[in-house]
Amino acid sequence: MAAIVAVGAGCGGPSADLYVLERSGSIPGAKLTMVVGDGGTVRCNGGEEHQISSAQLIDARAIVGELSGDEQEPGPARQSLNLEPGEDPILRYSVRSEFGTVAFSDSSRPQPPVFFKLAKLTRELAKNVCGLAR
Repeated sequence: MAAIVAVGAGCGGPSADLYVLERSGSIPGAKLTMVVGDGGTVRCNGGEEHQISSAQLIDARAIVGELSGDEQEPGPARQSLNLEPGEDPILRYSVRSEFGTVAFSDSSRPQPPVFFKLAKLTRELAKNVCGLAR
């Protein structure tokens, strides 16, 4: 998995990464490495950085917040939640942020709602921003 950039967003410096996502699966185009930056960028499979919309950045930040939770109510990342695949999985995800790592498949049950949001945003960014098929 790609390393998370821990550089501050000072004058002209690169912004920190919100998360690094690895996706694999049994269908063509499933393999994906996605790095979502807090400065409003995404990089897919080591390619060029692309700007994402303000709405997509807000969604990405909200997803990281839900994955993190807080010390009183830790989210899935702070708990290092790793869900086993259910019956007939197609896609498998592993997501690392500064708060920890989660792993799940599209068929894992029960999934917290944030996993569905993450899968949806991943598909949107991969297709509409990075220009990938899936």
